[in-house]
Amino acid sequence: MMLAHRVRLVPTAAQEAYFARACGVARFAYNWALAEWQRQYVAGKKPSQGVLRKVFNALKDANFPWMREVTKNAPQQAIKNLGRAYANFFNDLKKYRRNEIPWKRVRVPTFKKKGKTRECFRADNGPDKQHPDAVQTDGMRVKLPIIGWVKMREEVRFAGRILSVTISRQADAWYASFSIEVQYEPEVRADARVVGVDLSQVPKLL
Repeated sequence: MMLAHRVRLVPTAAQEAYFARACGVARFAYNWALAEWQRQYVAGKKPSQGVLRKVFNALKDANFPWMREVTKNAPQQAIKNLGRAYANFFNDLKKYRRNEIPWKRVRVPTFKKKGKTRECFRADNGPDKQHPDAVQTDGMRVKLPIIGWVKMREEVRFAGRILSVTISRQADAWYASFSIEVQYEPEVRADARVVGVDLSQVPKLL
């Protein structure tokens, strides 16, 4: 069972600067992927977020070495988000053609502008064997890749495996949104008796 919890962070000035850089990397990767998606589409190809991530990884070190300053999840997840945005767009487009929704509800992926869109980046505990616990919590602290421990205003309220955390800025505050996998066991009914009805004893209605 998946649960979510949003906690306000209490970062230092250096940590806030890191968050801002990671958000910038995520925004850059999203815009790069969107431009590449459009270029490939015009060229008659069938772009996908999986292909774009491979192309991006191949040229990242040579063309964008400054991205190594933040977690690799930031650009990777941004490109995945673009893939999800296009999937939603094509799904809405089908609905529009079936006259199920008006055109104004069809959302075409657009470029992200600094200060105009939600600033965020994501870090997760994925299948990376070298970093199985990249995101951890310890009381009122959360450990993030590269930057280390960051103070929180409260503890994460759910006990379970942290799958990912999205760091975002709202006004002048930073927040951590946790995605947590918890074990769920349905309640066992105390009264497990089965009630049956003998239809042969039910009078017929005229």
